[in-house]
Amino acid sequence: MADHLPPLQTLRAFEAAGRRLSMTLAAEELCVTHGAVSRQIKALEDDLGRKLFKRLTRKIEFTDDGANYFTVVTHLLSELARETESIRMRNTDAKMVINCSISFASKWLAQRLHRLMNCYPDYDIHLEVTDNTVDFNVSSAHVVLRYGDGIYPYADSERIMNETVSPVCSPAYRERMGGIANVSDLLSCKLIHENGMKTGWYRWLQLFGVIGSNIRGAGYSHGSMSIEAAIRGEGVALGRSVLVSEDLVSGRLIELFPEFRLNVEHGYDLVYAKGNHDHPKVCAFRDWINQEIRQFNLSEECS
Repeated sequence: MADHLPPLQTLRAFEAAGRRLSMTLAAEELCVTHGAVSRQIKALEDDLGRKLFKRLTRKIEFTDDGANYFTVVTHLLSELARETESIRMRNTDAKMVINCSISFASKWLAQRLHRLMNCYPDYDIHLEVTDNTVDFNVSSAHVVLRYGDGIYPYADSERIMNETVSPVCSPAYRERMGGIANVSDLLSCKLIHENGMKTGWYRWLQLFGVIGSNIRGAGYSHGSMSIEAAIRGEGVALGRSVLVSEDLVSGRLIELFPEFRLNVEHGYDLVYAKGNHDHPKVCAFRDWINQEIRQFNLSEECS
């Protein structure tokens, strides 16, 4: 049956010309030339073997066959457009888009997402990873996870997790530096910095009794990058508790002074469009991540 149907572009040209009774206006609507519309309609007439329009001096009019055919084509194209949009909407409804900062995604969230998929099999989970500010007016994201101060002027948010920092390094680096048994031993270590973190090495060393120390060392723009540098044995990083948790469990990193943990100024926030607190996808993600955080906190207490 499909082999006997006219090409869709000829029907669209015919419908537009018939609705406007002008090939020029139809061409403007379809963003093509007058000649292109004329050729499409001529191809359709040749395919049908019947004239659909009377070409007059400055206008066109339907023939009887054209008027009857226009009624059918208009109805069918409308039905096709309506069903197409319905299918698109169903596809959109099935998608849950999560936008997450780079470090949190790579060191904590991504490895847990399979459990979100298992909890909500009707959703197609899509993860966007970026540190850029999200504009909910143009973004497709339903929820955004950010490490910040909790202030998001153009969105609603809620704090979901805080963290601490303390020195971490690889087992090999600690051995190479003779054990690093005391805080003062850090003065002879290479210190790895996370650029932009206010609760950094200077503050940590001062609070734990090392005054006027030299804190020069390599710096990285993301917490995950400073952690990877520590894993490679490049020095001691001031590791954020959430980001280093899996590496501590695996043994890739060692927490040198677990009794000296310092609260940081920022935390992890769940951010969403204003008024979307009770949106089904926001609620589903909130319930899931809060459960994950409860389990994570319990494991941290037991470690």
